[in-house]
Amino acid sequence: VQLVESGGGLVQAGGSLSLSCVDSGRTFENYCMGWFRQAPGKEREFVAAIDWSGGDASYADAVKGRFTIIRENPKKTVYLQMNNLKPEDTAVYYCAADFGVLVSVTLSDYDYWGQGTQVTVSS
Repeated sequence: VQLVESGGGLVQAGGSLSLSCVDSGRTFENYCMGWFRQAPGKEREFVAAIDWSGGDASYADAVKGRFTIIRENPKKTVYLQMNNLKPEDTAVYYCAADFGVLVSVTLSDYDYWGQGTQVTVSS
């Protein structure tokens, strides 16, 4: 499993960004995928997660209704569509893979991590 994120950048408040995470491994469809973020001086926190089929997803309260997680197993890619961005969404965003069956919001459940991509939202 090797995860590579892309799509971060600088955007004004109210704008949108779409993050992508590609897995170079062979068994992408076997695990749940999650997005986490870490702002300067803060702990890494859960953002969204999706199960292996894409049929079940979970979101942090802070992003519900604004962010959407989807996956395309044939492309071995998970996306995070972020709309109506706020300055408090500024962070490094990480994707992660969890070999568990159920969607997890717990950082320690995730086995593999990408290197992160910076998202900066200006006010």
